[in-house]
Amino acid sequence: MALIYQAVCRKASSLLCRLHSTYVRKMRYLNELRENDSFCRQAQISGTFYLFHNLSPFLQEVGRRYLVPQLSATETKRILEKLKEPEQCIEKSVLIGCSDEHIPYFALDLGALEKSVIESELEGSFTDLRKALFVVDEKDSLLLASAQALLRWHDSHQYCSKTGQPTHKNVAGSKRVCHESGIIYYPQMSPVVITLVSDGSRCLLVRQPSFPPGMFSALSGFCDVGETVEETARREVAEEVGLEAQAFRYSASQHWPFPSSCLMVAGHVLVRAEHTEISMNSLELEAARWFDLEEVVEALKRGPKTSKQEDGSILPWFPPKQAIAHRLIQEWVKQQTS
Repeated sequence: MALIYQAVCRKASSLLCRLHSTYVRKMRYLNELRENDSFCRQAQISGTFYLFHNLSPFLQEVGRRYLVPQLSATETKRILEKLKEPEQCIEKSVLIGCSDEHIPYFALDLGALEKSVIESELEGSFTDLRKALFVVDEKDSLLLASAQALLRWHDSHQYCSKTGQPTHKNVAGSKRVCHESGIIYYPQMSPVVITLVSDGSRCLLVRQPSFPPGMFSALSGFCDVGETVEETARREVAEEVGLEAQAFRYSASQHWPFPSSCLMVAGHVLVRAEHTEISMNSLELEAARWFDLEEVVEALKRGPKTSKQEDGSILPWFPPKQAIAHRLIQEWVKQQTS
């Protein structure tokens, strides 16, 4: 009897926690917004809006900080009215989240409107997302990345791949439907494996031609169809630097909006200390080299502005803390010094 009583108490306690969990209530609310068009349309009236222009987010510079303004529906409609755009334009927005108090967040791209007028009216500027992610708070950077990825997906999926007919988004922007074929399209992410290679005492970092001058990062590559994460890590290390990686050790994951919506799966691999000669794939990489602990610690202190020397040379520096590559490098340093 006592065992039954304890089981009932545990179940009741678990149910009470779920009922009062801010996170659970928030996720249930967001799910209802995604599934119920009329409910989501009503939420737009009380929601806040993040503005974009051709996928570039709107920022305001306050002192030395960059802020991401959240406009009310009223303020957003005022801007649309000033630009002689119908307020129904708000229905082009996509749901990107909500606060703990259930204030919904929407992203709206105003790329068809005059950018300079909006910037002047709101006293800010539309900024390339690659820069914006590294100058705003982490919470805002996550929202901006998700928003741009979703806006980009809608822009590139306006027609059904089977019928060629226009697709139509639901109010929340969580899917698109071809009414002729009945096919429902959902946003997708491409899996990418990012790997920090080590020989036990050094770590290997690389440069791609597209990187800012002096920046080195971890190896990364898209998963091929049918591959596991471990197989991708081993193949990428072999292809790009000619080394054979041992077991992949998972670290963390991160959504990354470049070049489109990607899921970065991060981890560490070890290569044998007797087989560390790099054979770089120059079609993929511009540079690849081993770094010892002292070099890594010094490079972590630098940024793009402090890496240039008086003689014009550029010292190595690493991605900022918002990038998952930074986390991998910090983990390696911690492991070496523990």
